[in-house]
Amino acid sequence: MSDSSPLPPVRLHPEAELARDALSTPLLSRAALLARWAGPGTRVDAGGGLVEEQLAPAAEALGLTGDDAAAYASEAWRVAVDAGLVEVVDEEAGTVTAGEDLALLTGGSPHDILAVWLGALETVLADAAVPDLDELMEAMDEGGEVDFSRLDWNPEAEAEFLDGVLGNLYLLTASEDGPGDAPVPLPALAASMIIPGDMDEPTNDVLEQVSDAMMRLDDQFRLLEPIGIVAYRPVDEDLMADPEEEPAAPVDDTDVSRYGMVRLTPLGVYGLRARLLEAGFHAPAVGDLADKGADVLLDGSAGYGSRAAAAETEQWLVRREPLDAARELLAAARGSDPGAPLRRLRCQQALSLVGGQAEPAVREVLEDAELGGLARVWLSELGATDVPAPSENLVFWLTIDTLAAQLAAEGNSEELQALVEGLAQQHGGFFSAAWRVDHPATPDVLEAMGRLHPDKRIAKEARKAAFKARSQQGG
Repeated sequence: MSDSSPLPPVRLHPEAELARDALSTPLLSRAALLARWAGPGTRVDAGGGLVEEQLAPAAEALGLTGDDAAAYASEAWRVAVDAGLVEVVDEEAGTVTAGEDLALLTGGSPHDILAVWLGALETVLADAAVPDLDELMEAMDEGGEVDFSRLDWNPEAEAEFLDGVLGNLYLLTASEDGPGDAPVPLPALAASMIIPGDMDEPTNDVLEQVSDAMMRLDDQFRLLEPIGIVAYRPVDEDLMADPEEEPAAPVDDTDVSRYGMVRLTPLGVYGLRARLLEAGFHAPAVGDLADKGADVLLDGSAGYGSRAAAAETEQWLVRREPLDAARELLAAARGSDPGAPLRRLRCQQALSLVGGQAEPAVREVLEDAELGGLARVWLSELGATDVPAPSENLVFWLTIDTLAAQLAAEGNSEELQALVEGLAQQHGGFFSAAWRVDHPATPDVLEAMGRLHPDKRIAKEARKAAFKARSQQGG
């Protein structure tokens, strides 16, 4: 994913709700508890971590027991330091005091709280890209130092892999044809990172890489869940058992959920979008355009899916009087530039959300060369009976405009192919008239029809018409 890649808009929950979610995450709440627990007698090592003799009291303060209690306490302390909840005041003496950001968790705005949570998230993401303890122990030499050359570990590559996985999960969550809030199977997520898009049948070597990636992700998502970025159902432990051992209970090999299921939480969507913006991506959110002009709304939402565009438009309309909004939309829909057809399509969709209150504004443009067809279609859909009949020229112009908009919105989709086939079938002499249409997109539309139509004879007709149209326009 490059920083110029268009990302679908996400729907963010209100900041107040997200801030409450952040405060209730296990890791940030533990970090805050330890920051308040720390006192003059608390000592840290050279790296800012709790000295070993402090780990048991810290775990007790958190109400943690068991073999992993000290590790959880150490992790929470590290988050407290990195997120600014604790500050090391004397490195030589190893003394600490409460950090400035600790007060933000109780007295700050929702945005302040989320900023602290984002700092904690960075720490956890960095930890998730580090090899686990068993791997580190195996790579330790006789002197007690870790031999990183034996780890087969590239810190940058590991961080990039995890960022890529989370980026794919973000795309799946935001895309209109994705699973949305539903969890994603871990094998599918791992495969999206390993299997090339042009590989029809993955090789055994590639499948082994996918399996290895799943195991890495299983460890990483277990680490990420306590900070609230994902909801995760881990890989079934029985799948990793010795194959020669009898399973404790019958297992269903067709149950994909046994291989791990993950979804981004609303807090996770917020956090990943913040990181994408920081990295230079254009990562829109529904509502970004609500305070902008109609021209920005129509252009900005041009690449959105239909549901996201409708949601964005609804937020834009809430701030305006219906009739004024309709006039502003219609004015913004004019133009002969390449983006104009899609603007007019988005305008028509927006006017349908305004409803009957837009009728006076729509009637004002009935004789407009660029908006007259749109106005007639909209009024007819409204149920008006006194809509003036369009001229043949207007019908052809509107057809080209509509196809150009669909091409811009969907590309060579199956729906557009069906529309092209139906149009050519319904109007036998379409191409002999269409090439004469005085619309900037006429050559491109006719070329697309030639590309999309499955009948070779009709496709050839369309290409000939496109050539004539381009010659007429001096192209």
